[in-house]
Amino acid sequence: MIKEYFKSFNILSAEDLELLENQLQPKTLKKGDFFIKAGSVCKEVAFVSSGFFRSFYLSSSGEEVTYCLMFNHSFITAYSSFITQTATEENIQALADVEMMTLSKKAVEQLENTSSNWMKMMKIMAEREYINLEKRIFLLQRENAEQRYKNLLANYPEYLKLIPLNYLASYLGITQRHLSRLRKSVAN
Repeated sequence: MIKEYFKSFNILSAEDLELLENQLQPKTLKKGDFFIKAGSVCKEVAFVSSGFFRSFYLSSSGEEVTYCLMFNHSFITAYSSFITQTATEENIQALADVEMMTLSKKAVEQLENTSSNWMKMMKIMAEREYINLEKRIFLLQRENAEQRYKNLLANYPEYLKLIPLNYLASYLGITQRHLSRLRKSVAN
């Protein structure tokens, strides 16, 4: 799956993809396991083949705030920690059993040093990460909870029943009670 993902950009040669394949490491996590915990340095990036994750941080009052959901066929990492090799403030936790392919920071750097195609690819991936972050910020600022919920329902209906209500409510920025009312009104 990861090779198909990269092929879709029409940037990497067969040789570039072979170099990638030599660097990939398969990894599995069980539901509830962490890809990374706050205070750790992120040393890898992963392509999620199956399963999904939530990213959360602890608020000043110690409450878990889910700010991002990542689904299969996407990349995950504690991005700023991965880039700077400093401790992260985020936690990335599996919400289901996960199968993924990982690349170490060293492997990513080796790929970038082997080919200008990989440099282009990494630039595109960084741009996509920025765009996704910007979309999330705009979504939180412009849309109400019902619109955000409908957006999730339209794009990821198979996951909504699997995400615990407290995580989903936190992600939407509402209480669990409000989420229950919202689900009922959208279903009708």
